[in-house]
Amino acid sequence: MVRSRTISMSVSRKTGDVFDAILDSPPKIMPDATKNNDGSWSFSTPRGNANLKFKQNKSFGILDHLYVDDETSWEVPMRVVSSGNESEVIITIIKPDILTNDQFDERMKEIEVLFKNLKEIIEKS
Repeated sequence: MVRSRTISMSVSRKTGDVFDAILDSPPKIMPDATKNNDGSWSFSTPRGNANLKFKQNKSFGILDHLYVDDETSWEVPMRVVSSGNESEVIITIIKPDILTNDQFDERMKEIEVLFKNLKEIIEKS
């Protein structure tokens, strides 16, 4: 059976601002993040080196991305949806087969912290 988790957050910023802030957020979240020639970001994690590549379409609010670290890779659908002067950011994480349920649960805790930090960064920018 496939396990997944959808996480959403409300952000007190307009959709276009949220979209741009997320694209620019890697070095604000991971201080050693560097942008590569192909537009992806490289940085270190507790599990080794990682790479993040956005597949974006601003007019549709699509910020899907591919995240790859030394243990696994994740195709992550992400959307930024307008809600008046605010926005809703939604991601769905699907457990890779290589991870155990406990490892997946641990990663979800890490992603919740990352999402909280991302919200603070977006609302301050």
